[in-house]
Amino acid sequence: MSVRLALSVAAALVLSLTVCSTDAPMTTTSPDGALTIGVELQDGRPHYHVAADGDSLVASSPLGFAFDNAPPLRDGFEVTGTTRRTVDTTWTPVWGTQDSVRNHFAERTIRLRETDAPKRRLTLVLRAYNDGVAFRYRWPEQPTLDSLRIASEETQFRLTADHTAWWIPDDYDNYEWVYRETPLSAIRDSASKISYNSYLEEVDGGAPDTSEKEAASGTVNPPLTLRSPDEERYLALHEAALTDYSSMTLRADPETATTLHTNLVPWPDGVKVKASVPHQTPWRVIQVADRPGGLIESHILQNLNEPSKIEDPSWIEPMTYVGIWWGMHINKYTWDRSGTHGATTERTKRYMDFAAAHDIDGVLVEGWNEGWSTWLSGDSFSFTESYPDFDLQEVVAYGREKGVALVGHHETGGDIPAYERQLDDAFALYDSVGVPAVKTGYAGPIRPEGVHHHGQQMVNHYRRVVKKAAEHEIVLDVHEPVMGTGIERTWPNMMTREGVRGMEYNAWAEPSPPSHTVTLPFTRMLAGPLDYTPGVFNLTPEETMPDHRVLTTLSKQLANMVVLYSPVQMAADLVENYEGEEAVAFIERVPADWSESHVLNARIGEHISIARQAAEGEAWYIGTTTNEEARTVEVPLDVLDAGPSYVAHVYEDTPDADYRDNPHAYRIRRGLVTASDTIEADLARGGGQAVILDPATAEDEAQYDALE
Repeated sequence: MSVRLALSVAAALVLSLTVCSTDAPMTTTSPDGALTIGVELQDGRPHYHVAADGDSLVASSPLGFAFDNAPPLRDGFEVTGTTRRTVDTTWTPVWGTQDSVRNHFAERTIRLRETDAPKRRLTLVLRAYNDGVAFRYRWPEQPTLDSLRIASEETQFRLTADHTAWWIPDDYDNYEWVYRETPLSAIRDSASKISYNSYLEEVDGGAPDTSEKEAASGTVNPPLTLRSPDEERYLALHEAALTDYSSMTLRADPETATTLHTNLVPWPDGVKVKASVPHQTPWRVIQVADRPGGLIESHILQNLNEPSKIEDPSWIEPMTYVGIWWGMHINKYTWDRSGTHGATTERTKRYMDFAAAHDIDGVLVEGWNEGWSTWLSGDSFSFTESYPDFDLQEVVAYGREKGVALVGHHETGGDIPAYERQLDDAFALYDSVGVPAVKTGYAGPIRPEGVHHHGQQMVNHYRRVVKKAAEHEIVLDVHEPVMGTGIERTWPNMMTREGVRGMEYNAWAEPSPPSHTVTLPFTRMLAGPLDYTPGVFNLTPEETMPDHRVLTTLSKQLANMVVLYSPVQMAADLVENYEGEEAVAFIERVPADWSESHVLNARIGEHISIARQAAEGEAWYIGTTTNEEARTVEVPLDVLDAGPSYVAHVYEDTPDADYRDNPHAYRIRRGLVTASDTIEADLARGGGQAVILDPATAEDEAQYDALE
């Protein structure tokens, strides 16, 4: 797979204009003129508003902060000046869903100062893009304010309609919930606490879950996705460039059904953010689109982050991989040596043999290191000492001979002090033997006690790990992470993360409903790549998990490898379940890096079709999936170059396929198509269709008829 160099390319126009008048307009409008964000002072308190095509999206909403050791910073302001600029540049991602990204915005900076002593200063920065708006706070260096102890950020989102909302409940420690679809007002009206058991019963009618999780209701984790009542506008509320700050959640106003308050994840002492001045918040982001696919195609989060800090990213390689992982979840193997140990030298070599034979780049090995027998007991894991039946140097050398990389694994169990003590040695070991990628995990309560996965302390910890990995030229796949906010532009070795109710739940909990993976592209995936781990072929493994199963057809598993984007993409099943399957040819070919992506059609939670191309002139890949309803989806091929023919290799459900009764039934058909054609995707319940479109040769045109 080719690696793109990260090059910033200055484009046509960068215009700056300073306006010193305090009564100057305090708005900015997107380059296409459709979106406007502005600020006004109401009795000295700043408020912002957002409009689209003249229609109010966010009514005048207050801004400000409360501190635990100082008076609030929200009232009694005057404007001391504003600055505006327009930027239009193009940059090249190291990897991604597009090979170039345009960063085109209009910006307004507003400088505020308290009229009374101590005359503290605060700056607001507004940006308007064609696909959304964003704003952030900055505290400039000043003699009257040298540090921050934020008790609350008082940003509100006073939405002007009771949109349809897709949301998961606020949980300071994980995002592993099934998304709910309700009116926005229902967030406020939910019960005082939501247990995971009752939540699943309400969302998908499932039986009680074996896991025990509880989340505050009335508060949700972003991204929060919204559809206007007239279905003509789609919004998503999130944050970008989360650095040295606490993660944002959104709390419903108890009185006003469509107003949301910013709620920050606290430190153990209740303070939300501790920082020195100068400092700045993450961007508060409102994506706007006129169709669901517009949300997915947006790059606003990455554009709001800084350019790459890695000068030479040539070592950063997207990959597909298999791994010794699913076997532990379905109780065939164990992480420790108490049963049939999964991560042995012999088994790893067998997985590497399979990967080499099928053009798969890597093999993940979990359970290779000492400590799994005392997991969650504190300071249990060694990140440098292998179990006696696993030889790290030997398996890396074996893989190198076959062109297969080892994907390493660091499960911390949430014990941050223990992991940070070993961090240097752990990455140095992998660097020394040649491990290019590491999956990290934080399953369990964070230590020290009272620290949350999504609080400021952990935001800073995750960043330290990313930087340390970059020093050793190692890429990361982070599980139990903080939600993505576009920092992969700045640190492109932060390649993918979990932060989702992924495949593993189907092995030991109530299976995720078929609607789950046709909701994720419009919700969790807006935050960036996700390691969902698709690609399971043995969908009813009764001998290992008789009470659980994966609620899709096999064709949907293939399609999800296109739909659910990750530059480090796993085919999750046991390798023996791929042997002899003609459908494995799709896994052999599907790339993990793309030069172009388009959402062809979609309806949130119901169905989606995404087309992607790895490089100009090469094959296109299309994934189409549905929820629990069988349906026929028309898949237009107008993304193809006009004129030439393509050979369509169509992996699809058979007419009798069904996610419950006949999930394995699939067929492959082939034929010629052009850009003017449409492929019918006849999707079974919980089904999918995966298509490869190869540019046709003269020999192909002689061999194949038009696709029927």
